[in-house]
Amino acid sequence: MPLNKVSVAILLKEKSTSVYCIAINSTVEAAVSEMNRQRVGSIIVKDAGRVAGIFTERDVLTRVVAAGRDPKTTAVSEVMTTDYLSITKDTSVEDAMQMMTDKRVRHLPVFDDAQLLGLISIGDVTRWLLKVNEMEAENLRRYVLDDYPG
Repeated sequence: MPLNKVSVAILLKEKSTSVYCIAINSTVEAAVSEMNRQRVGSIIVKDAGRVAGIFTERDVLTRVVAAGRDPKTTAVSEVMTTDYLSITKDTSVEDAMQMMTDKRVRHLPVFDDAQLLGLISIGDVTRWLLKVNEMEAENLRRYVLDDYPG
């Protein structure tokens, strides 16, 4: 299955449809608490229903901890990533992987026009690739052992 032919829509189908979001006026403490509760490395920040940015573990480390800011009083809007990268559901898995590697990001929001469909992580891509490779290895094993259905 060539990676340049498979869209990230397949990754979205295999994972939960939940996209964890927080309001733009929330504190960093609230955002981190929600990320920990949901066991995710990033959270979408919304302003009046519109995606305003993304808040990630890296934002916590570089813009909060390293800067000596108080998570209880710092608004997530002050430290979130506003110039985030995003993709569409038609983006190929290969292109998403390349973007993640080249731009050193681990989370990509997926849109269909202006509608947020989901969020994929490098872990989602890695799990999917592992599954594809395992299926291919099993098919090759079955072919070699003459147990191949085709």
